[in-house]
Amino acid sequence: MSGQPGYVIAGDAQLYLDDCLHILRSMDDDSVDLVFTSPPYADQRKSTYGGIHPDEYVEWFLPITEQLFRVLKPTGTFCLNIKEKVVNGERSTYVLELILEMRRQGWRWTEEFIWHKKNCYPGKWPNRFRDAWERILQFNKQKKFKMNQEEVMVPMGDWAKSRLRKLSDNDRRRMDSSVGSGFGKNIANWLERDKAYPTNVLHLATECANKGHSAAFPRDLPDWFVRLFTDEGDLVLDPFAGSGTTLEVALSRNRRVIGIEINEDYFHLMAQNVRSVTAETVLL
Repeated sequence: MSGQPGYVIAGDAQLYLDDCLHILRSMDDDSVDLVFTSPPYADQRKSTYGGIHPDEYVEWFLPITEQLFRVLKPTGTFCLNIKEKVVNGERSTYVLELILEMRRQGWRWTEEFIWHKKNCYPGKWPNRFRDAWERILQFNKQKKFKMNQEEVMVPMGDWAKSRLRKLSDNDRRRMDSSVGSGFGKNIANWLERDKAYPTNVLHLATECANKGHSAAFPRDLPDWFVRLFTDEGDLVLDPFAGSGTTLEVALSRNRRVIGIEINEDYFHLMAQNVRSVTAETVLL
C-alpha cells in the first residue's frame, strides 16, 4: 500500500488517518488474519463521528464488510463489537439486518460472544433496565479457520469440586444430549485437569481510566480474541481503531497491525499509544 495523508509506520504497525473504505480498497486480497473492531454504533458518537441513522446503518456498513471479506485470509476471522440502540421504546433491528445481509455477501456467522460488563453501574428507564452486555459477532469466510482454543483456557473453577467428586456411570461415557442437540459429553475426561475451555460469555470490566476516547474498551477484550484467533507474526486489522487499544494489545503479543482512524485527534492518540509498545521510530 502507498502512504496516505497521516500515514504512520512504527515497526510492525501501519496506521492511517483516512476513511477506512479508502484504505481497505488499496489492501491486498487474503492478507489479514484477524479483523477486530468496534465501529460507531447507529446515532452514537455524533460529536466525533457524525452518527449514522439506524435506517441507513446497514447500507453504510456493507461496502466496508465487502472489502473486509476480500482482504481477510480464508483461515481468518472477523470479530465485530456492536450493539443495537433503542428507538421509540423498542430495540432497533439494524444489527440483525446487518447479519443477514453479510451472510448474503458470503460471510459465515460462526458465533456470538457476549461481553458482560461486570462493573456496569445500575440504571432504570420507564420500560427497561441498564444494559450490562455487548455483542462480539464472529464471522468467517469458511467453516475451517485458525482457532487456538488452548490459549484461552481458564481455571477449572469451583464447579469441579462438587461435579467431579462423585461421577455416575453416565458421566464416565460419552452420551448424546438429553435435549436432542446431538452433542455428547464425558465428564470423566476432566478429572485431574486444572484448566477448562471457557464459555462464549466474557466477564470483563469496562474501561474506567481516561484513555482520551469516548468508547474505549478494556485491553483484555481484544487480547482474548488476538490469542484465540492469531499466532505470532500474524496481521491484525482494526478499521475503526480509535485510541488504538486493539493495536497495542496485538503488538504486545508480537503480531503485526494495521489501524485506520478517520478522526485526527484519535489518530494522533493512537500513534502515541502505538509508540509506547514499539521500539521503532514513528514516522509522521
